[in-house]
Amino acid sequence: MISVEEALARLLAPLAALPVEQVSVSDAVGRVLAEDVAARRTQPPFAVSAMDGYAVRAADVEHVPVNLRIIAEIPAGAGFSGVLDKGEAARIFTGAPLPEGADTIVIQEDTERDGDTVRVVEGATLGTYVRRAGLDFAEGDVLLHQGTRLSPRHIGLAAAMNRPWLFVHRRPVVGILSTGDEVVMPGEPIGPHQIVSSNALALAAFVTACGGVPVSLGNAPDDADALRTFAAGARGVDLLVSTGGVSVGEHDLVRGVLSEDGLAIDFWEIAMRPGKPLMSGSYRGTPMLGLPGNPVSTLVCSLLFLKPAMERLAGLPDKAEPQQMARLGRDLRQNDRRQDYLRSTLTRGPDGVLGATPFPVQDSSMMRPLASSDCLVIRPPHAPAAPVGTMVPIVTFPGGAWPL
Repeated sequence: MISVEEALARLLAPLAALPVEQVSVSDAVGRVLAEDVAARRTQPPFAVSAMDGYAVRAADVEHVPVNLRIIAEIPAGAGFSGVLDKGEAARIFTGAPLPEGADTIVIQEDTERDGDTVRVVEGATLGTYVRRAGLDFAEGDVLLHQGTRLSPRHIGLAAAMNRPWLFVHRRPVVGILSTGDEVVMPGEPIGPHQIVSSNALALAAFVTACGGVPVSLGNAPDDADALRTFAAGARGVDLLVSTGGVSVGEHDLVRGVLSEDGLAIDFWEIAMRPGKPLMSGSYRGTPMLGLPGNPVSTLVCSLLFLKPAMERLAGLPDKAEPQQMARLGRDLRQNDRRQDYLRSTLTRGPDGVLGATPFPVQDSSMMRPLASSDCLVIRPPHAPAAPVGTMVPIVTFPGGAWPL
């Protein structure tokens, strides 16, 4: 068995960012930028009012109350071609351009209007409520950088930069192959010794949440010829993921059958729990990740291995994330030679420190505790017994759920 760290390094080593394509900015959320992006305009392009009120000269409202003559009304999207002179004001609305000669906004709450005259009862200093040209950014400023996964915030910025198209890396296409005579899809007739399959659907959801495109290759029965036929559907995907069939039993066919059909295995056992029988290699030139069949093992291994693999393919740069820590809420006994990932809930103590409490039963077939978890507590190999209150490393589920 190899360590989790070595397994991840070997899995990622042959993977590279996928080719670049051009997409509409409206379709770019979740994609990874393939180049730096500069603004095509200055924002705002001219000085504008930040409030509804009156555009004035600061010198005219230095001493109040004062009466000013209203010479124009300027809504957003319009302008005024004249020049504001001494003793004059322009009714103005949020987002409208300041007229020439004005340098200050007096909010409407500080005024009293009477026909074409406005009485300013509360003064304002030079530049009050004026958004100067280029306050946000200037044309040519590089505001979005290569390797950024685009969030809705980035999409809004790119649109404001007047960038209708962006160059991004292609989404990883992930083929999902489940195996086993014992599983049926939800809603199908269930035999007396069968179970409902959750792995393929959970994996497809996971791939989607990570920004990829899942392709279901179906569920292959425990038959060598059928497995070859189903696996042949992986042609054209960027990554093949199988679930089940990678252990050592007589019915665990993936390693044995596909090895005769173009599968080159790099490793297939990791010193971790859950997820020991995890396989990595390539099938007919396509990177392949063979996940265990137990539902919890499948998703824990997806978080630890599939997600980083997809991030590498999607063009995200490697980042060393700081290790998160939490205070243990349950006594733990000494660990053995396998690294444990314990499903746990998180709370925050009165002192602000996170507390992680592992569920008492960690069987890898139990999905309910996983769905109720906020994090995984990491127990390194041969970790000594840990009493309540010990600080332990954790892996959180971003946003309280799976990635993205």
